[in-house]
Amino acid sequence: MAPVAGESKSQRAYRWIKDRIADRTFGPGYRLVLGQIAKELDVSVVPVREAIRLLEAEGLVTFERNVGAQVVMVDETAYEHTMQTLALVEGFATSLSAPKLSPGDIERARAINEQMRLSLENFEPHRFTELNQEFHSVLFEPCPNPHVLDLVHRGWHRLASLRDSTFSFVPGRAHESVKEHEQLLVLIEENADPLELELAARRHRTATLDAYLDRRAAPPA
Repeated sequence: MAPVAGESKSQRAYRWIKDRIADRTFGPGYRLVLGQIAKELDVSVVPVREAIRLLEAEGLVTFERNVGAQVVMVDETAYEHTMQTLALVEGFATSLSAPKLSPGDIERARAINEQMRLSLENFEPHRFTELNQEFHSVLFEPCPNPHVLDLVHRGWHRLASLRDSTFSFVPGRAHESVKEHEQLLVLIEENADPLELELAARRHRTATLDAYLDRRAAPPA
């Protein structure tokens, strides 16, 4: 892994581990052996330990005495709480971003949503999830409040560690999601009241959570 200019060894280790958690190379429950990681990165164990502490603070890694560091296990309750929190902060971030979105931004978001719509014909949940994040990033990245934006980023990273794709469990939700994306874009184009937009974005997020919880609660077919 090539170092980035100005990046410390601990930052490099942090980025290396986090990337592998995000792409599922290190799945839930994966044991992070500090010595092996240090050898892979050609560094001492010290910066790897510092990276683990940062990831633990973000909720992506757990560390227990006599067990060591592990990628967090899939936790249905944690998923529910993360989605609830993300609905709040992403909804607010989207409402704050709206006035800063240009016609080009809207066009780009609509083009991504069109890719999502076309992908429904040969549905691949992981790719759909990637496009979904791209779409929402267009809407929330211009958020002028860096603290709110940081919370949104943390929520998305947390989701990546908990689930590869919710849509693999509730594929039917994908169709509704595409429709709701267009509704959000229309609200932005019409300069809707910020609270109306925030609530719409929040409902969009919680609808995915509700679909997942309903699916989990349904009796086996």
